[in-house]
This record gives sequence, structure tokens and C-alpha cells, in this order.
Amino acid sequence: MASRLHAHIGTFRQLEILLAVHEQGSIKSASETLFLTQPTVSMQLKKLTEAIGLPLYQQVGRKLKFTDAGLATIATAKKILQNCEELDMQLSSLRGLKSGTLRLACVTTAKYFIPHLLGPFCEHYPGIDIQFTIANRQQIIERLEQGMDDFYVFSHLPEGLDLDVIEFMSNDLVAIAEANHPLANRNSVSLEEFCQQDFLIREQGSGTRYAIEDFFKQQQHTPNIKMTIASNEAIIHSVLSRLGVAILSAHTLAFGEIYGVKKVNVEGLPIQSKWSFSWTKAESLSPIAQVFLSYVETEGREMMRKAVQF
Repeated sequence: MASRLHAHIGTFRQLEILLAVHEQGSIKSASETLFLTQPTVSMQLKKLTEAIGLPLYQQVGRKLKFTDAGLATIATAKKILQNCEELDMQLSSLRGLKSGTLRLACVTTAKYFIPHLLGPFCEHYPGIDIQFTIANRQQIIERLEQGMDDFYVFSHLPEGLDLDVIEFMSNDLVAIAEANHPLANRNSVSLEEFCQQDFLIREQGSGTRYAIEDFFKQQQHTPNIKMTIASNEAIIHSVLSRLGVAILSAHTLAFGEIYGVKKVNVEGLPIQSKWSFSWTKAESLSPIAQVFLSYVETEGREMMRKAVQF
């Protein structure tokens, strides 16, 4: 019976498709992520449903609602595919890390320096595949809780999770304005005066917003929020268009090579924090992840220290 168990839970590819649909929330988004047509995804899900013998999900309006059987299959699929990955990692270790996958998830502001960190590592290990996910802080926390990646990069660590952590480098949040803004060329600006300006802020769930709100909770002043914008790039262009001032990570500006924006010397700023690499204590690191961690703590850290700061 055990040898025929696979006949009841589908193929590896079908399980991968099911996980993609669950993660993306729709067949359309999953098909785009997997580079498959929607009919192909639907057909494979139909075959998987027939193999299971129970419905896996229901279409409720535009959303998919997974059944108990579907959720149970998803949980098992994750374990099966994770075990396959672990086997691949072990084999790649025996081959001298010539193949395998490193999964890295980071908050949006870290996307400016992570590629600079990955470049030399990929040159050392050209056969390694990298899965690099960028999302806001809340979305990365959700990925961490589901154990979807090897490492998670935060500037403000989530609370209540059992994590191993290494601090990597500083991540100062600085006040910015368009280069010809009245505040831009002054030696010092009071926090009170800065808060009177139209203020542009990231969306709820953003790590930058989390840090800014925490900072202003400790102050006697509150920023005059004019716009909520779900993108660092859009905030920068809004600042350039003189729609307001903002507080962003200095790395957003340094690595993005942004011109026409100046740091404003506001009393009490910058907001100081540090980038950290974190991973779940309960899960052992793969051989590739262990090598990457060693690289981050040595060559990677030294290389980023030499990077140009804003």
C-alpha cells in the first residue's frame, strides 16, 4: 500500500502547482509565476483532485477557498517538497555546492543592497539558483511563519518568534526633501518645523512606516501626513515633484543613485536601526545556506562596509 501512496497524492509537479495557487491566491497569478498557461494549471489541479478523491478548493466569487482536504494536501506537499530540497542540498554538498537553491526574503528597502551582496556569492557558486523575494515587512513575517525561505532580512525584527539572528549593518532612516526645498540647505531644522511640512509615508505593514511611527510615538510632535505611498521609488519621485518631504532608509538613496534629493538635517534624526539576517531556530540550515551565512559574516559584511553611503 505504501508503495502506491503517490498514486493518491499526485505528482511532484502537481503539488508544486497546488502550492503556487495557494500562495498566489488565484490560478491566473499562479500560472504567471510558473510560466504556464491557465488551462494547464487548471488541468493539473483537476488531475490532482481526482487522485485525492476529494475537492481541494471552491471558487467563491473571484477568490479560491481551500477545503480541509486541500489544506491537508498543501501541508503535506510542503513537507514532501522540502524533503526533496533537503536531499538536493545534501547531494549538492557532496558535489561541492555545484547546484541547489538559496531562498532569501527581504523587506523592500533591503532590495537596494541585497543584489550587491549576492553578486560575488553567485560568482563563487555559479550553479546555485537564487529565489529572491521582496515584500513589505508584514508579508515577510508571514513567509517566515510559514517557513518558506532560508533567510529573512529585516531592519526591525518581529517579536514573539524564536529566531537566530545576526546583525549585518546599520540602516539609518533620514529625512529628505527636493534639493531646492526651503529646508534642504539649512544647517539644522527643528522636528516641529519638519512636522509642519506635507509628509509622505509608506503603507501599513512597511518596516519603514513601523520605525517612523515608533519614533514619533516617543516625540511631542506628529507629522502632517499628506500621502500614503506603497513604494520607495514613488515616494522619491513625489519628493522630487515637491509634493512633500519624507523619511527613508539612507540605503534607498545611496544604492539607488538618486539625484535631486537632499538629506534634511532634522533634530532627533536619523532613526537608527540595523539590518539583520534571521532564520527559524527550529529549522536546520541547508549546506548552501550555511555557506551563504559564512559569506555574509565575512566577505559580504566587509564589502558592504565599503559601499558608498548617502
